[in-house]
Amino acid sequence: MSTLWVYLRIQLATFVCGIVGPIFLFVYFAAQPDTTIRWMYWWGLLITVADILIALAVTDSVARRDRDVAARRAERDGG
Repeated sequence: MSTLWVYLRIQLATFVCGIVGPIFLFVYFAAQPDTTIRWMYWWGLLITVADILIALAVTDSVARRDRDVAARRAERDGG
């Protein structure tokens, strides 16, 4: 399977689990110019960036594992 599709599936899963980040950003931008919810911007940004970085790390791990399995299979099959 393409690495892009693996990433998109993992990213979707992390956004489902970490949906509060994008919700904070949406509420912050929808309620402008209310300065009492400025914290929502920073926490929403932090959570959203963390979700993206987690998805990238998991995708890298999955892709590495798939490459290792393919290499072992090629060695076993003779080349």
